[in-house]
Amino acid sequence: MSLASWFRWNEPPSRISQRSPTEMVVETLMMELSWQIKQAEKQQRERENEYRKIKTGVDYGWLVSYPKHSYDISQGERLQLEDLCTKIHPSYCGPVIVRFRQVVAEYEPEAQEVSRLFRSVLQEAAEKIKEEEEAKKLARQWNTKNRTSLSLATFKSRSRISPFISDIKTISEDVERGTQPTRRVWSMPEFRNTK
Repeated sequence: MSLASWFRWNEPPSRISQRSPTEMVVETLMMELSWQIKQAEKQQRERENEYRKIKTGVDYGWLVSYPKHSYDISQGERLQLEDLCTKIHPSYCGPVIVRFRQVVAEYEPEAQEVSRLFRSVLQEAAEKIKEEEEAKKLARQWNTKNRTSLSLATFKSRSRISPFISDIKTISEDVERGTQPTRRVWSMPEFRNTK
């Protein structure tokens, strides 16, 4: 029996992740939400400690032990947020996180308000994605209409008669050459000024 069979060195490496991009987006966005909730709790505790310190004049913060994670969103709300996350295209995951962080930094919400801010950012991103898809759809429709109209225009332009290539003599050609125009034999009579 060889040692290679014991350690499985000869086996090809398995794929790291078998998850779909949508699942990865949902997981990433929900991890960001939970991290922001923890940060909001931490800031809320720090504000309460500062308030107590100012009020009492004594800092007993080193005696207090806080639970690691006291606030959690309800299961129904979590499912709704995960459903909203599935509507986010993987290419928009990063911009959504950046926008969410900006909103949290701007409003400095409490832990209970973070999920509502997250929902609003997700809805805003979903609307933006929908608008862009509609614009792309209209652009595709416009391009197909233009292609057909351009092909008809080139067909029509090929069938036109070019007046500069014809063998018909015109008055302007005679004037350009400096010669006397010949008598017109066109459908309109020739008018001459008599003095």
